[in-house]
Amino acid sequence: MRCNHRRGRAQSRGGFSLIEVMISLVITSTLLTATMAALDASFKSYKITTEGASTNVVARIVMQRVTTMVRTGESFGPYPANAITTPNIESTWMEFISFRDPISGVHRVTRLERRDGATAGNFELWYVVSTFTNDVFDSSSEAPLLVGLNKVQFDMEYDVGPQLKRVTIDLIIQPDDIQDVAIGSTLEVPTIRLVASASPRQFD
Repeated sequence: MRCNHRRGRAQSRGGFSLIEVMISLVITSTLLTATMAALDASFKSYKITTEGASTNVVARIVMQRVTTMVRTGESFGPYPANAITTPNIESTWMEFISFRDPISGVHRVTRLERRDGATAGNFELWYVVSTFTNDVFDSSSEAPLLVGLNKVQFDMEYDVGPQLKRVTIDLIIQPDDIQDVAIGSTLEVPTIRLVASASPRQFD
């Protein structure tokens, strides 16, 4: 009798039903999906922050370099039609003599210019250096300084001469390397605006 009683109790214990298994699977999959979504959002936010900070640092270095070149340059262009009536001019390029050696007759003309980027409405800031010997063109080299720009503008103020009195560089940067992070998410890729003014030495 005791043996039959134990056997009956053992047989009365049942496993999980199919409905219970399905419910547990649904709960588990929901939790995993929520966890993966949170991790994905966290990763994208981290990448946008780090890439944006990196682009900001590079852009500030470029801006510092440009303002230094302005302070040490001479014979700037483009010139206004009349420095007395219209001393200010807005341009997408700027050039100046960045080096002059009267003994050897060598001088270099540096040109900073906006060029179209790979996509519509996207610009690049290029650095072009042309070398002349006794006013005869010798060679040139060029390289991009910044890419992924929404705006490149040089606001130039001239004095009678015309001599450049001050230039304000206005750049708006939208990093291209993190555009893919914003796809399929509500995260906004931040733009960076840098504005700096510089004057040649004679107007410091």
